[in-house]
Amino acid sequence: MSASTSPAIEPERSAPKTAHGRGATRGVLFFGILAVIAAAAGVAFWPTAANGNRNFLTHTIKRGDLTVSVTEQGTLESSNNTEIKCKVRGFSTVTYVVPTGTVVEEGQELVRLDTKVIEEQHSLTKTNTFIAQATLAQTEANVEKAKIAIDAYEQGRFKSQLQALEKELAAHKRNLRTARKMYERSKSLFRQGYVTDLEVEGNAFTVTQAELELKVKETEIKVLKDFTRKMQLETLNGNKTASESKLAADQAGLAMEIKRRDRAAQELEDCVIRAEKSGLVIYPSAASWKSTPDITEGATVRKDQVLLLMPDLSQMQVKLGIHESVIDRVKPGLKAIVTLPDRTLEASVSEVASVTRPAGWWTGNVVKYDTVIELPQDNGLKPGMSAEVEVILAVHSAVLLIPVAAVVETADGVFCWVQTEGGTERRLIDLGDSNDVFIEVLAGLSEGEKVILNPTRLLKEAEEDALKTLQQKSNKVASAAHLHSGAAAAESAAADATSPIKRNIPARRAAASTKASDSRYGRGRSLLW
Repeated sequence: MSASTSPAIEPERSAPKTAHGRGATRGVLFFGILAVIAAAAGVAFWPTAANGNRNFLTHTIKRGDLTVSVTEQGTLESSNNTEIKCKVRGFSTVTYVVPTGTVVEEGQELVRLDTKVIEEQHSLTKTNTFIAQATLAQTEANVEKAKIAIDAYEQGRFKSQLQALEKELAAHKRNLRTARKMYERSKSLFRQGYVTDLEVEGNAFTVTQAELELKVKETEIKVLKDFTRKMQLETLNGNKTASESKLAADQAGLAMEIKRRDRAAQELEDCVIRAEKSGLVIYPSAASWKSTPDITEGATVRKDQVLLLMPDLSQMQVKLGIHESVIDRVKPGLKAIVTLPDRTLEASVSEVASVTRPAGWWTGNVVKYDTVIELPQDNGLKPGMSAEVEVILAVHSAVLLIPVAAVVETADGVFCWVQTEGGTERRLIDLGDSNDVFIEVLAGLSEGEKVILNPTRLLKEAEEDALKTLQQKSNKVASAAHLHSGAAAAESAAADATSPIKRNIPARRAAASTKASDSRYGRGRSLLW
């Protein structure tokens, strides 16, 4: 977290002035622990003369403006990009891609994909389309044949069979009448003695045979009308329905083959991607853990993957990551100072992510939230330009300020040492907001009082307080390690010993100690809280 402050740390004869700095807000406990250790080690080397007989480096408490900010690095990007995507299904190999940063004209070739597989698919789909057309034509003929077969049976074959049976029935009726006449005549002749009994019985058998033959023909006609006709019609109608269903299937198959053929032809055309408009072309940003861009010659791309971007240079922004320790203070609308290689712009925060960006080994497991800084329109802004963004979190006007180097934080509170006419005086103070250089004083000091800088190295009392705090922390480590009875628990407790002392003042030390672990915030300054 960067800060701008009005007064600078100087001997008491100096006047306050405005200064800007970067780093963790309100001091860095990590540096404080190191300073406490250094103070403990310095007992044997530093003289312990009486407080009243030494000349101390002091700072006069004055009012000034305190600016609290956080500084992060980022790169420029456009908030309105025209995405150029891969339209070919599956995975394809890039055989050519225009270099990033090229200014292209409308219709210019941007990307070319390998077409070998798609050309084979296109040839196969054309063949399948012809086969489907032939099959459909044959099925259409079968449907018409099935329709004709129904009319042919009802109007032709059925009637001819019925007429043939009716003709045979009429013949059998005639035969029956003749047989009956012959039988009656033979009986009359038998009574007159002209024929024998055997002849009469033969004529009677002939009548019975004719009656049976007549009944058979009548049954055949009934079966033809009531059963054979219905069965044949059902069979023919079933064949017609089956042919019509196959016709619908073949029509759908042909439509599918045509769609496949057209899609293969379109994909073959999509293997060459051209610019839809004139403008600048850039590669999309790769994932943080990748060392090369996703789009390059020989790379494999998938459908709907963004291959290139055509940014709108009139709508530029900076996307950066804000550490989780201070993200609660970052709100849309905050002022931001964006420093570019050739200019400085005033901007504002436009968006703050509600969830953290993925963290991993490639980020040092540092948890950050994406924050978007909207830039004013300016000529010469291009995607990829490096930017240093200082987000102004708060500005406190005309407040009492004390240097970080004059404050000692202990388990009993926060103290400073004030130089008075009678010597040095240990003073309990209440602090407010801060940055890595100055802290706002809420109570305990008055304007014009002189505080001693770096008191742990100059005052025995401050040195003892620091050593006492260090000893208390060491005891916590030993106690926690004993309770957990494990190396992992001891390591966790030791890490807790270096964490900020929890108390109800602004959480500047947590933010500062976290940022101190980042080499970008190393200022080479020995601070002690």
